[in-house]
Amino acid sequence: AWHKTFMWDGAVNHLDVQSLFPITHPAEMDEKIEHIVKKLQESTIYPALFNKAYNDSNITGERVLKSISQFMLTLISANSKYDSVMRKEKQFNEQEQKGYALFKQHCSTCHTEPLFTNLAFENNGLTIDTSLLDYGRIKITKKEEDSLKFKVPTLRNIEFSYPYMHDGRFKSISEVLKHYTNDVQHHPTTSDKVKNIKLSSNEKVDLTSFLLTLTDKTFLFDKQHAYPKYIFRSSTKE
Repeated sequence: AWHKTFMWDGAVNHLDVQSLFPITHPAEMDEKIEHIVKKLQESTIYPALFNKAYNDSNITGERVLKSISQFMLTLISANSKYDSVMRKEKQFNEQEQKGYALFKQHCSTCHTEPLFTNLAFENNGLTIDTSLLDYGRIKITKKEEDSLKFKVPTLRNIEFSYPYMHDGRFKSISEVLKHYTNDVQHHPTTSDKVKNIKLSSNEKVDLTSFLLTLTDKTFLFDKQHAYPKYIFRSSTKE
């Protein structure tokens, strides 16, 4: 089961409406669900697909959002090297094994196996982005103790999930490790789980090697999740 709230600040509490936020937010798609529905109704492809799914071709905002959430529920990543090791099908090499030990020592309290998140909101000691001024969970709860707290992300497929942190400030895993070894800021709400940790250059390489075992290429490159190019070859009225 996933956490009951979605978005970095927990602004959404139901998967069926999660997609509505990026669709309508002015900084993202800046669309209206009514316009989305109209375009789908006028498509030469989607009415038949809705008929196949719902036994009639009636396209509504509710059905659009539920269809997206049903698709998201199919996005299960469980075939990384880490998973194979846990199933005793493979073994970590020496570097990965050392990295796994470091991970369990320094990272697993927040990034808890097997989902690699503790499903909580934490302040991980980042400086405040002066352009975004995003104070996190406090915007939703209005509680001072939630200032600068954001949802702990999964580390699964971290190799491909850059840029990192809630605001995408880090472009590489090495930058993330630099933060946790040198740059953790101690705000009043900084998690007591987060401290500057001591890692040698070799240990950083080992830890990174383990993190790369969380890559699930079977999931990432599944053709069922590919961009549906054929849709844009259809004649769709705007």
